[in-house]
Amino acid sequence: MDSVDLREFYGSRLGLATRRSLAGQLRPRLTGVTAARVMGLGYAMPYLVDCIEASQAQLAFMMARQGVFRWPENGSVQSALVDESDLPLLESVIDVALVVHGLELTDAPQDMLREIWRVLSPQGRLLLVVPNRRGVWARFDTSPFGHGQPYSRPQLSALLRESQFSVISWAHALYFPPSTSSAILSAAPAIESIGSRLMPALSGVIVVEAVKQVYAIASGKRARRLLARTRPTLAPIPATRRFRADF
Repeated sequence: MDSVDLREFYGSRLGLATRRSLAGQLRPRLTGVTAARVMGLGYAMPYLVDCIEASQAQLAFMMARQGVFRWPENGSVQSALVDESDLPLLESVIDVALVVHGLELTDAPQDMLREIWRVLSPQGRLLLVVPNRRGVWARFDTSPFGHGQPYSRPQLSALLRESQFSVISWAHALYFPPSTSSAILSAAPAIESIGSRLMPALSGVIVVEAVKQVYAIASGKRARRLLARTRPTLAPIPATRRFRADF
């Protein structure tokens, strides 16, 4: 889905219900970041507005395949079109990264996470919102979460661990079906409350919070250290007799 499709979805009744449900899980994890530098990646603008009152700096990066539009509508532009595997930022300049409609839509999730790791400050936090492989939303293309690659919790754990992130919390959202029925959308808050207690594993999306590991050793350094320990050393052999050649 491109930026136009995403914008139209969040302007619909289903999109507004989706936004309220996800904001309920993201807002507690984004409190107290008024002095932080926050980066949204994918289509995170609705949640940057709903969950963060103010911050030192907010950036809204959209991936090249999605397209981009001006955000916010008034004031200086804070949105940009980027390559998710080559972000236009220096190292360790972001405190919080929020990725929505991003990980499931990229062709190189490992490269994307490693690039986010690069721009995050030490102990910087990453918030990922991804479609749940076991949920209903991944099976219908009536929402953006029905597109791309869904994930399970074990898959996300392995992916984050390989990218040098430590998971600190899990959350779930979107238990009501992705329907445009007025009755279902009106009952969405009640369905969310019941679903979170009775069937948390069947949520539409998974929200995972992770922190950057700064003590991890890069694979290249690990290989060089291992080679240095296993490389044989050749000791010089002292000469016991000198030879002289007369010509």
